Amino acid sequence: AKFYTSIFKNSKIGRILRYDEETAKVSQSGRPAGSVLTIEFEIEGQKFVALNGGPQFKFTESISFVVNCETQKEVDYFWEKLTADGGEESQCGWLRDKFGVSWQVTPTALIDMLHDKDAKKSERVMKAMLQMQKIDIKKLNAAYAGK
Repeated sequence: AKFYTSIFKNSKIGRILRYDEETAKVSQSGRPAGSVLTIEFEIEGQKFVALNGGPQFKFTESISFVVNCETQKEVDYFWEKLTADGGEESQCGWLRDKFGVSWQVTPTALIDMLHDKDAKKSERVMKAMLQMQKIDIKKLNAAYAGK
């Protein structure tokens, strides 16, 4: 929660619930009494509750968070922050952060171009995007324009 709230400007940490002796005994998480059980936090008005269920629970790409970006500067900022300290770059604007959570750092221009009524334009943009890891808006615009 501290990691995510440090990245997103309009965010905050809320209540924290800790394992007590009884919960620590009966849970299958292996977490000791006093460690965090749940933590509430908010990012850009969206509320989350994170559960510290133990290492047996893994994240997969079947769940991801989208960060809509208006500018290349925003894309670069979120890409750098979310891949820091062991995060991994992937294809087409996808990445995994240091905790294994998948993110899509997506310029809003990309979505608009992909939904263009001119199929040739959207096909060129899709082809360009498929060659990228972090999305490059300038290259998308060039593909959209047929250059």
